[in-house]
Amino acid sequence: QVRLVESGGGSVQAGGSLRLSCVASGYFRILNNCMGWFRQAPGKEREGVAAIYSGSGSTYYSEVVKGRFTLSQDNAKNTVLLQMNSLKPEDSAMYYCAAVVGSCGGNLDALSSGKFRFWGQGIQVTVSS
Repeated sequence: QVRLVESGGGSVQAGGSLRLSCVASGYFRILNNCMGWFRQAPGKEREGVAAIYSGSGSTYYSEVVKGRFTLSQDNAKNTVLLQMNSLKPEDSAMYYCAAVVGSCGGNLDALSSGKFRFWGQGIQVTVSS
């Protein structure tokens, strides 16, 4: 059984930073598998934020977070980290960690929720103006 647990969410003022963590447990190892972060605001569709595949050293970002968010991974801890800087009120959403066996594919696949098989419960991020 694969379990993904997010942490690090909360409330911050615009311009601030937060770091989200996602720990994978069970038989799943993040090494050489695709890990992603998605978010969903009330009344909106879930959207891809960032993804990472250690097999090729590739990271993928949505245009709206590129340059502000950085995704990395700690293979020893089986954890992915999403550093979010220069946060804006429109970044407020429930953030979900996701995983799938194998590569992320291209940029479109990497940020597509349909690609991912395993999901965390989500964690709230609120950015006030």
